[in-house]
Amino acid sequence: MDFNMKTKAVRIYGKSDLRLEEFDLPEIKDDEILASVVSDCICMSSYKAAIQGPAHKRVPDDVAENPTIIGHEFSGELIKVGKKWEKDFTVGQKYSIQPALNYKGSLEAPGYSFPHIGGNATYVVIPNEVMEMNCLLPYDGEAYFYASLAEPMSCVIGAFHANYHTTTGVYEHTMGIVPGGNMAILAGAGPMGLGAIDYIIHADRKPGLLVVTDIDDTKLNRAAEVLTVAEAAENGVQLVYMNSSDPNELLKLTDGKGYDDVFVYAPVAPLIELADKILGRDGCLNFFAGPTDPSFTASFNFYNVHYASTHIVGTSGGNTNDMLESLEMMAQGRLNPAAMITHVGGLDSVIDTTLNLPNIPGGKKLIYTNISMPLTAIDEFENIDDPVFQKLAEIIKKNNNLWSAEAEKFLLEQLG
Repeated sequence: MDFNMKTKAVRIYGKSDLRLEEFDLPEIKDDEILASVVSDCICMSSYKAAIQGPAHKRVPDDVAENPTIIGHEFSGELIKVGKKWEKDFTVGQKYSIQPALNYKGSLEAPGYSFPHIGGNATYVVIPNEVMEMNCLLPYDGEAYFYASLAEPMSCVIGAFHANYHTTTGVYEHTMGIVPGGNMAILAGAGPMGLGAIDYIIHADRKPGLLVVTDIDDTKLNRAAEVLTVAEAAENGVQLVYMNSSDPNELLKLTDGKGYDDVFVYAPVAPLIELADKILGRDGCLNFFAGPTDPSFTASFNFYNVHYASTHIVGTSGGNTNDMLESLEMMAQGRLNPAAMITHVGGLDSVIDTTLNLPNIPGGKKLIYTNISMPLTAIDEFENIDDPVFQKLAEIIKKNNNLWSAEAEKFLLEQLG
């Protein structure tokens, strides 16, 4: 096989300038790896990169002349391994990638910064930096889409690990959420919120009370169907779903004590200010949702910072250990992030989906890069007069209306 081969990929040339193109990949060097891409999930971070273009911190200034491939939540198989890495990786191995390389302090990342690697492609060349930073992660699961979801799940996991609390009388911080404490996730019924709920009720370190709020009753009801109050109770967590932005209602659930850990899952100033109002003593506010506006601000009660030790933390992505934790929990059956996925499409749907992502309802948009398919909501499959979609609807229905390994295998057999 000639490995100086063609790939089809979506590349960014500038602000809101994405193009689906076919082009040659270079022959891999001894310190590189050639790989296929099977699945990728479209992330709000890709939307931000697409609309900001070279103004985005991870997108190179010269993308107009040297475009890069977008997409950073991807999985596939290794096709050819350079000599340097032959002892560590094998041909045919499935993989996932941690895009936050932090290589020599650089912000460069697959899916933003490189001309030959990104999730919205059929084939990619994995550069040496990825392996040097231990960010090429072997994946042993059956379904590719789980490995694609490992990256967003690592963001969720990393945020929980990043929270911290103080120790009275000494200058020491204890990392992580308060075990058995009070936790709230505001705007938590979206795709990342579902991942967070799933993780926190199945993790080793968990709160005693978990309150999830949202302004969308449909989302809340769906979350309660997939991640039930009963399942949380079985795992030692009192889970409460509620549509409320009233701090007094939220505080009542804690008997007035307040919350040890509050996560804000939408970049909305009033939501941050609500989180601030419900923090208890030594409460940690985690601003999880990344804003697109560089001047985004919200007020914070500094009287409480001084006298009640309240504090704030934020993370942008997880690290490799977080991703390994998500992959391990999936392999153990303790984590099933399939609930995050609401739409499926092919490579030809990526551009419109990415540029219009904030306007498309639902959760994660899963892309299979080797098929042609318009982005389609999973709950619409049964309404499409096509035998492939009718069969997919049957598969999904018997799996609690969730995407699954069986659905993926059938789709790839039919359209791949």
